[in-house]
Amino acid sequence: MPQRRSHFPNASSNSTPQKRPNPANPTPSSRQSKRVRSSPVASAASKTSPKKSKYFEHPTDSSEPESEIQKEGSGYEDEDESASLVSSPPESEVDEEDEEEEDASEDEAPRKRKKVGRKSNGNGSGVVAIVGKKGQELWRPGVKADAAPGEAVYIKLPKAREAGKTPYTDSTIHPNTMLFLKDLRANNDREWLKMHDADYRQSKKDFDSFVESLTEKVVEKDETIPELPPKDLTFRIYRDIRFSPDPTPYKTHFSAAWSRTGRKGPYAGYYVQVQPNGSFVGAGVWHPEAPPMALMRKDLDKKSHKIKTVLTAPELRKEFFGGIGNDEKKAVKAFVGMNTENMLKTKPKAGPLCYCILDNANIELLRLRNYTIGKKLKDDEVLGPGGLKRIAGLIGTLTPFVSYLNSVVMPDEEPSSEDEDGEEDDDGEE
Repeated sequence: MPQRRSHFPNASSNSTPQKRPNPANPTPSSRQSKRVRSSPVASAASKTSPKKSKYFEHPTDSSEPESEIQKEGSGYEDEDESASLVSSPPESEVDEEDEEEEDASEDEAPRKRKKVGRKSNGNGSGVVAIVGKKGQELWRPGVKADAAPGEAVYIKLPKAREAGKTPYTDSTIHPNTMLFLKDLRANNDREWLKMHDADYRQSKKDFDSFVESLTEKVVEKDETIPELPPKDLTFRIYRDIRFSPDPTPYKTHFSAAWSRTGRKGPYAGYYVQVQPNGSFVGAGVWHPEAPPMALMRKDLDKKSHKIKTVLTAPELRKEFFGGIGNDEKKAVKAFVGMNTENMLKTKPKAGPLCYCILDNANIELLRLRNYTIGKKLKDDEVLGPGGLKRIAGLIGTLTPFVSYLNSVVMPDEEPSSEDEDGEEDDDGEE
């Protein structure tokens, strides 16, 4: 059998034919990473001379040595050097640009640092406090600190205001509480309140202690009000902004309400609000539901003399109606003027409890959807030792009005006839 002729001249006749190496698939040992960065000298020696482009003119003679930027490779062995030669400017231009950038940076550096004030601690440890302008405080997210290398920046956490000459007492509103609410109105955002949490907690504690003292006075004026802790009477400072065009997250006042079920419930109650130049004392029913509203309109239609008697009380007219005379029409007009929000434009719909007509003598009262009375107070009336007495006196003036509303919208259950008969039988047996 004839032997197979080998394609390799140096191979013996009895040797096994060898496979031709495939340059497309190199062995792992021969595979080299193209991303390995070589030294500038080695890369310059290994690279071939670039092909000249017909669109650019290259200098033939250059007396100046190559710059370090041209000598240094990019780290990729298959990179075309002509790209770097075309994109990089001459060395003289690069040096001029570097000098201009250095001069500009030296001129701009002191200008930037002038925007931020520095305070050294004086111990030479390289720790500085940087104070920014309003809205650019360091504790706000996204604000950069212009600290030099080796300097540590610290943010001083604000402490609560000192009481000063006026001590904190349970029966008064401290002036610091008003100052905090004033600052909150000017900085109504979460970052500011987080940094001034000490002031907030101190002011909230001051208001809660005042509410606890005021609750004792309210219970004395209205026996139907239970004595509840402040957490069941005060409102939260957070606003519900889900459907509001105002994006501010916090209320700029402290408030509390007293009723037979605390700050919430279907009963008429009392409301107190503490705010700089906006304190308020009021009472009544705000937006009652359909059943209480129907009962109220029935009583206004059939027994309007009851509410008119309450509205023409001397103390009520003096404190809340501007001192008007003893006139039912003027008193009703002043009461309606306080409840124009969401008032009906025409007569209410007829129902089983009330058949109203446009020429009804009490049509102005029947169109109402809120039944409240209130008065704004000055800061001098709220602050100081006379604030508790002043607010308690106004609540006492509103007590007949609240009692009338509760007797209509939430009347007390009358004892049934069976219970009365049972009591009479018990008395007879004795």
